Amino acid sequence: MPRENWTMRFFLLVMISIAASLLPRGGHAAADPPAPPVAEMETTGDGQAMTEGVVKKIDKDLGKVTIRHGPIENLGMPGMTMIFRVKDPAMLDRLKEGDEIRFVAEKVNGAFTVMRFEAAE
Repeated sequence: MPRENWTMRFFLLVMISIAASLLPRGGHAAADPPAPPVAEMETTGDGQAMTEGVVKKIDKDLGKVTIRHGPIENLGMPGMTMIFRVKDPAMLDRLKEGDEIRFVAEKVNGAFTVMRFEAAE
């Protein structure tokens, strides 16, 4: 093999190795949705992040509300639609289906519970 071909192949191999080391590891990182910027998250007075959501259903008899929501940071939960208990059943009197809200949820006695909420701006 002529020396120019060997040198060119070696150079190409080095360049491919450098480029590969700059790519994200795991092969799936490019497909992962971006996390919301921390600076744009609303927080409560105690510094806890609030999650945006839309009220889909209210069940006053059971003290529960169904919310389509974004990621819930403190629970490590991705965005989805799910049923939550509420800290105080009287909270449900201030909600109606279709309301856009920001809320704080915690796991209380094994159940995901809305602790507080406010209307989204």
